[in-house]
Amino acid sequence: MKVIVIGAGVIGLSAALMVQARGLTVTVVDREGPAAGASAGNAGAFAFTDILPLASPGILRKAPKWLLDPLGPLTIPPAYALQIAPWLYRFWRACSPRAVAASTAAQTAMMDLSRAELEPFLAATGTLGMLRKDGNLQVYETEAEFRASLPGWEARTAHGIDFRHLNAEEMTEVQPGLSPRFTRGTFTPGWWSIADPMDYVLALAARFQAQGGTILRAEVTGLTPQDGRVYIPTKAEPLIADKVVLSAGAFSHRIAATLGERIPLETERGYNTTLPTDAFDLRCQVTFGGHGFVVSRLSTGVRVGGAVELGGLSLPPNFKRSEAMLRKAKTFLPSLKTEGGRQWMGFRPSLPDSLPAIGRAKASPHVVYAFGHGHLGLTQSAGTARIVADLLTDAAPPINLTPFSPQRF
Repeated sequence: MKVIVIGAGVIGLSAALMVQARGLTVTVVDREGPAAGASAGNAGAFAFTDILPLASPGILRKAPKWLLDPLGPLTIPPAYALQIAPWLYRFWRACSPRAVAASTAAQTAMMDLSRAELEPFLAATGTLGMLRKDGNLQVYETEAEFRASLPGWEARTAHGIDFRHLNAEEMTEVQPGLSPRFTRGTFTPGWWSIADPMDYVLALAARFQAQGGTILRAEVTGLTPQDGRVYIPTKAEPLIADKVVLSAGAFSHRIAATLGERIPLETERGYNTTLPTDAFDLRCQVTFGGHGFVVSRLSTGVRVGGAVELGGLSLPPNFKRSEAMLRKAKTFLPSLKTEGGRQWMGFRPSLPDSLPAIGRAKASPHVVYAFGHGHLGLTQSAGTARIVADLLTDAAPPINLTPFSPQRF
């Protein structure tokens, strides 16, 4: 059986490798090649403790204030506001307590699966040495901000997630060099990371090819079921496969639309700056939740990035957002050296309820969707790959896929 995976990011290549391990012939097709999109410039975290959906009552309370700041944690460019209105309406509906509870339960199942699958997958692909288990420190500027976070930590407690709350002195033991403006913090040891996300995805691509896999550079323009197979037109030569996995990140919904499916995928444009490795003595990832960004320690540097710009795929980057985060980071970490950084912007593929679309296409059982992971693509890559491999080989998926159905909207 010949399988074509559309997308050479962390989801696509992880799926390709796990499907390849089942004995199937796999080709990966990507418009730019491996690690060209969000897989290249993310924060590098396996955020297994991040089970709460972005769509929540807490976000609704914060959003109006954030939207007033064009360089703040959340912004919508005026040129894109009308286009994104239907997605925002679905996001608002996903913020109800009932919807949040359902999304949290589904996300927890996906996180548990992804964590269980990760280390065996890394070992099988020769990348286990890239894994780090440094944890994450969430910091708060006021007692009120800390107390506002407690319901979220209570929800994590209910799902068995380990963490500990810290005072200022205890935070200094975990991460020296924080500004004294941060008075409380929460440390989660189960928050892992990869040495560098681009190097990791390129290593997966190399492993896949070394095991006989093929990677083609071509832009897929649609999918057409035909005589029990799938016809794949591209801007070059057309392709044909027995099975197709659609994992093209922020571009996936455009391809799915050629099968008659309207999936409300939007693009969270993420920004960051990667500083030299000696920019700061970073011991773990530090999350500045009130400001919507993180600082991550990578093998290739110190990465300052995050925030959400709901601006689609076509508007030019606004690197003033990267600069604003870097200025804040210097204030929060006074000894941070901010010279010599590399700026980046990438597209996070996000669905309104913060859950990915994983499952078969309505138009054809031979097409499997695996996209829309938002901030959690790297985190959920091994779990998603396991599910995709099961679907392609008609094995029972390890978790209930109903909450992730591409047809749920």
